[in-house]
Amino acid sequence: MNAWGSALSRCSREAGELRHIPKRSLGSGDCLIVRTRHSTYTLRVLGNKSVSVSGGWFDRAGTSPVTVRITGCSWGGSIIKIDTAAACGLCLEFSNRVITSPVEQIVYLPSHLQN
Repeated sequence: MNAWGSALSRCSREAGELRHIPKRSLGSGDCLIVRTRHSTYTLRVLGNKSVSVSGGWFDRAGTSPVTVRITGCSWGGSIIKIDTAAACGLCLEFSNRVITSPVEQIVYLPSHLQN
């Protein structure tokens, strides 16, 4: 097996073991608080597959809150899990090309548990 095949095989194997939040499990009004190595992001799910995001890069750029889509999560390269909203150990990628540092902690707050 070449180096590319070996890396893909390793990523595939590790992906099944990650603590993660699948996109399909999120509903309108749900909230994710995602702590990465360098920042904290708050994501509120909107009804059109978009999220309102504040914190981290968006705060530093002065654009919070901003409406974007979650592209998926990656190891920082070109392999991306498009079915994943957030995963510990992976970088969160948004539709505006912002890529976070690796996720360290995820807090999921379903809309029905929020005030």
